[in-house]
Parts: sequence; structure tokens; C-alpha cells
Amino acid sequence: MIPPLSSLVRYDNPVLVSTSKDKGKGAKGTPGKKGALPPVEQKPGLTQTEDILNSILPPREWTEDGQLWVQYVSSTPATRLDVINLQEKLDQQLQQRQARETGICPIREELYAQTFDELIRQVTINCAERGLLLLRVRDEMRMTIAAYQTLYESAVAFGIRKALQTEQGKSEMESRITQLEGDVKDLERQVQEWKFKCEAIEKRESERREVEAKKHKDEVAYLENYAKQLKQQLETFLVPAKKGAPGAPAAAT
Repeated sequence: MIPPLSSLVRYDNPVLVSTSKDKGKGAKGTPGKKGALPPVEQKPGLTQTEDILNSILPPREWTEDGQLWVQYVSSTPATRLDVINLQEKLDQQLQQRQARETGICPIREELYAQTFDELIRQVTINCAERGLLLLRVRDEMRMTIAAYQTLYESAVAFGIRKALQTEQGKSEMESRITQLEGDVKDLERQVQEWKFKCEAIEKRESERREVEAKKHKDEVAYLENYAKQLKQQLETFLVPAKKGAPGAPAAAT
């Protein structure tokens, strides 16, 4: 027989029910599923306590070689020594299983849950009403933890989605930056080309202006020289004409 995993909750010795689960329905209590809690006034004495314990802490069952084994939670009252042993076992399990002292730790959560279940078992045996009240506290704590866990998982999923979106946006932005840098380089190249063209045009225009200025200067010099020659020729023609003009006074003898 392969026993189930060890637990801090105190159980009775395993009981062979039958070779199948269908034949084990008439066994002690209702193994397996956790049903509605029986009224406290329903049954007297030990049977009532066992029913409440089986409802709070369902029996463990497993199958080996076609045989169904069931292990019910113990209905033996706990002594002061049992409580001390429970504390020692808890500390020992925390150390052996290397549970973390702080932060979220599934191992520590499991061991403390088993310890609380054992305390509920001990209290229920002495007072069923207190046990049922502790059961409500335990279930409320589990629902609260489950709600926080769901909230945490949702937050983590949201963070992952945002991180992926940011990474995707980062890739797109990097691609856009690369494209813009290429455009800037192309524009700088065009600016440089136009700058060279402007310099070449300015140089050609400067040379053309110099040529035009020289040509204009030469033409002015030529015209001035030509005008001077014409003036000299005119003066040459006018001087003899003045000398041979009629009515001119005779020269003194």
C-alpha cells in the first residue's frame, strides 16, 4: 500500500473500503466530496463529531491494485503535548522543505494551512460550534487569498501585455527613427549638392561679370581713343580752313 503524502493534520489508520469506489458508499461517513455541514443537533456524541470532522476535512482516499483505501481524520482529542509536537513538526517541515520566511511562498502557505486545519480539528472535537466558526474563518481567508491571487495574476498579465506593447512600440519607433535618419542623410546630401551647384553658378557668374566688365572697359577705351582721333582729325581739317578763308586780314610786311 502506498500511503498518501504526509500532513500535519492527524488522521486515523487507513481503512480498506472495497475493490472499487462504488462499493464503498456504505462506509464510515461520506468520503471524497465535501457536502453541506450537518446540523449540530442532528446526532449525539461521537458520531456527530465525526460527521462534522468529515465535512470540514474530507477523508483522503486512493486506489492501489484495484483496492480503495480511505483515511479519515482522527477524532481523538489533542493534548497539550500534541500541540507542542504540532509546533515542532511545523518548524521542522518549514526547515526541511526550505520554505521562505518572507514573501509569497507556496510551501509555507501549504504548511500553515495544514496547521490551521489541525487546530480546527482539535477545537471541533472539544466544541463543534467553535470548530464550525473557525471553518468559516478558514474559508473566508481562502476566498480572500484566492481573490488576491486572481488580482495579482491579472496585474501580472496586464503588465506583460503592456511590456509587449511597449516593446512592439519601441521596435516601431526604432524603425521610424532609422527611416528618418536615412531621410535626413539624403536631405543633407541634396543640400550639399545644391550648395556645390550654387557655388559653381556663382563662380561662373563672377567670371562672366569679369569678362563683361573687361569687354566693356575695352570698348570704352576704344571709343575714347576713336573719339580722340576724330577730334584730332577734325582739328586738322579746321586749321587750314581758317587760314585760307576770304576777308582775312593780310599779314604785315
